[in-house]
Amino acid sequence: MATIEVEVEINATVDKVWDIVSDIDNEPKFWKGTKKVKNISKEGNTVNREIIIAFRDQKCLQEVKIFPKERIEAKFIKGVLNGKKTMILTSKEEKTILRALWDIKLTGVMGMFTGMIRKHIKSGTEQAMQSIKSEIER
Repeated sequence: MATIEVEVEINATVDKVWDIVSDIDNEPKFWKGTKKVKNISKEGNTVNREIIIAFRDQKCLQEVKIFPKERIEAKFIKGVLNGKKTMILTSKEEKTILRALWDIKLTGVMGMFTGMIRKHIKSGTEQAMQSIKSEIER
């Protein structure tokens, strides 16, 4: 498994950061590795969806659990990726710490390339976090 952690401090309240981060349908705007999102079902705080990722335009199924103003857990349940991406919000005075935690690997024979894509995912995550920060702070 590849573990990736990226953190950014945003000059805004948790409420304001949550408004952007919790709009999971808008994910491709910030996450260039996510090309398309299609919701399949929603029950309570859980959304099942299909996403198209930039890595060879692969289709993945995700189960996304939303814990309001705290975290969002996106579990990859089918496709080339296996594992989870978690977005965590922590209040720090009038600022918010936004953390992205990945624990993933490529499935099947692609598993041998997990280390190679780790750098790519980390770079994409850093870019996404800066885009989110810029959007909120402007």
